[in-house]
Amino acid sequence: MHEDLSLRSRAWRTIDHELEVIEQLGFAGYFLVVWDIVQFCERSDILCQGRGSAANSAVCYSLGITKADAVSLGLLFERFLSAERDGPPDIDLDIESDRREEVIQYVYERYGRERAAQVANVITYRARSAVRDMARALGYDAAEQDAFSRRFDSWSPVKDQREVTVPDLVVQLAQRVQDAPRHLGIHSGGMVICDRPISEVCPVEWATMPGRSVLQWDKDDCAAVNLVKFDLLGLGMLSALHRAIDYIAEFRGERVDLATIPQEDDVYAMLCRADSVGVFQVESRAQMSTLPRLKPRRFYDLVVEVALIRPGPIQGGSVHPYIRRRNGQEPVTYLHPLLENSLGKTLGVPLFQEQLMQMAIDVAGFTPSQADELRQAMGSKRSRARMTRLRDRLYAGMAQRGITGEIADEIYDKMAAFANYGFPESHSVSFAYLVYASAWIKLHEPAIFCAALINSQPMGFWSPHTLVQDARRHGVVVRTPDINASRAGAWLEPDAQSTGGLAVRLGIGSVRGIGDDLALRIEAARPFNDVEDLVRRVPGISVKQLEALSTAGVFGESFDVSRRTALWNAGAVAESSPDRLAGVVTTSTPHLPGMQPVEEAVADLWATGVSPDGHPTTFLRASLRELGVVTAADLDALARNGATRVLVAGVVTHRQRPMTAKGTTFFSLEDETGLINVLCSRGCWVRHAEVLRRASALLVRGQVQYAEGVVNVIGEQFSELRVPIRMASRDFR
Repeated sequence: MHEDLSLRSRAWRTIDHELEVIEQLGFAGYFLVVWDIVQFCERSDILCQGRGSAANSAVCYSLGITKADAVSLGLLFERFLSAERDGPPDIDLDIESDRREEVIQYVYERYGRERAAQVANVITYRARSAVRDMARALGYDAAEQDAFSRRFDSWSPVKDQREVTVPDLVVQLAQRVQDAPRHLGIHSGGMVICDRPISEVCPVEWATMPGRSVLQWDKDDCAAVNLVKFDLLGLGMLSALHRAIDYIAEFRGERVDLATIPQEDDVYAMLCRADSVGVFQVESRAQMSTLPRLKPRRFYDLVVEVALIRPGPIQGGSVHPYIRRRNGQEPVTYLHPLLENSLGKTLGVPLFQEQLMQMAIDVAGFTPSQADELRQAMGSKRSRARMTRLRDRLYAGMAQRGITGEIADEIYDKMAAFANYGFPESHSVSFAYLVYASAWIKLHEPAIFCAALINSQPMGFWSPHTLVQDARRHGVVVRTPDINASRAGAWLEPDAQSTGGLAVRLGIGSVRGIGDDLALRIEAARPFNDVEDLVRRVPGISVKQLEALSTAGVFGESFDVSRRTALWNAGAVAESSPDRLAGVVTTSTPHLPGMQPVEEAVADLWATGVSPDGHPTTFLRASLRELGVVTAADLDALARNGATRVLVAGVVTHRQRPMTAKGTTFFSLEDETGLINVLCSRGCWVRHAEVLRRASALLVRGQVQYAEGVVNVIGEQFSELRVPIRMASRDFR
């Protein structure tokens, strides 16, 4: 009888199968607990979505837990849950980071503090913390501890870093304690719910943070005794997207539904240009280098992009073969025709864990449950006995389908190698929705996108200063804070000169030392007549806070008071208060010269970390031009025209040394025109370590590397570039 393969028929069969497994394993309550949390988020207008292997489930999709249609995408439920698997399923919920605490407190309220607690996280020593603590133990003062620790980077073991200026005993002890537990923290999202008082199962303590209790076990300990863990994870991009939706509703009069955003060629064209600063998951240096080569043109390309730049696919050698096949530089081939079903959508290159399972189903006749058992057996926690048993079954199944000899061995070897690094397709699909949504808003509403990102900090790859510089390169007008015009956070103002007719106004809360509470009180009390009026109507403003506001220039636009004048008068004005007569504060201000543009930029960066109109390299451009320094904007054209050696300069925004890079360190430099990728070999790092580790800005001479629209500079000579103000970089492993 012909099987009805329509989507509806497949959906019902899938749902029936999943419900049968869920009932058999007794996990219906688990799904309902997660569903209840999602329902709370919906009632409270909190964006959330399930991710991870839960997106393989049609039941999760039907309950609104995940956004990925597992039936349409052909995702395997057994990657998420099967009768043969030990322990409960794993559903991760991404929640707006700003509002995650509301969800955590709902769980405590719903199930009681006696039956719910958060999982502990074991914090271990890394190089800097090990050096600092060992110096403290040996009696060195705080300044020396900090000085010693700054001699080490955070991503390399102590033993790999030779620092002759740090006492030998400090270094020796730091080597011995590195990777040892230092203290217990709270897991980023793990919560345990029990059917009895949780203290009967595991020791519990009150957390330092009010309203929380913490287990004294970490997630592995909980898994060992089959405690059910729910991961409630904060995701900054969900906060940014929610803000962007609210801003669009306020300024455009329409409510955007992320689920119905249209697929547009212009969005993909923007991503192909690597114009992705601020876009979820594809804004890092490595992702931006891959986008012009991968050339995403449809949604599934984003699914691949999210999965491709991960340690596993990089170590497994999948990245370059996939891109070559994608661009027609290499034929799409399969070890056997039966592999086309599982590997066809990734051009014959295995990327996803679900593909390994489908390969076993197609070439050896495994059931989905057996395929998941194979995936687990081949994974990082390998069991020799299980491997032998499943290997024999796999070879027997392949032999029945005429796959023997070298081809069978090659298929097995590829599956075994791939098992350790494959990325869950379901996880990638969940993230790809957020990639597209954030890219769509960046393209259509760059000012709104910038304001939403700034108000959702800390998050993402780039600092607020870089986000603002990127917005300005897209024609968005960005204004410094003003005491009457600004709200607590960044806001939007009509401006015909700005892209989309909206300008971004930085918030009062962005000023150093102000904080959210004071910023909200200032916002509520606006408008003010003068600085004294501010002090009288918003009690508690200190002299230091007034000086910071003055340095940020917040009184210039509203009161026509210069930064230096406001600074001069800050001490006297701070003496005013509601219980004193108004106007009795006496200020005698000498004639003070106004700040030069470079001084204003320095003041902006000190006060808010953002200088909309004054990037540090702007003020050095004349001297840099005399040296022959190329700007980021000109570098691409020079590379296309065959330039081989260049001199570039910029502020260091990132230092990265991924484990997959074999000692190569990647630098992101920023000048007033854009971003520059610089690669530094292990040998070059050793020669220039002092400068490379500490310099806020760099002058780099090197070779130009140009391939498929991506430009890198292979650094050969590095020297420190003296800029008017030091800016902190974001350094990662």
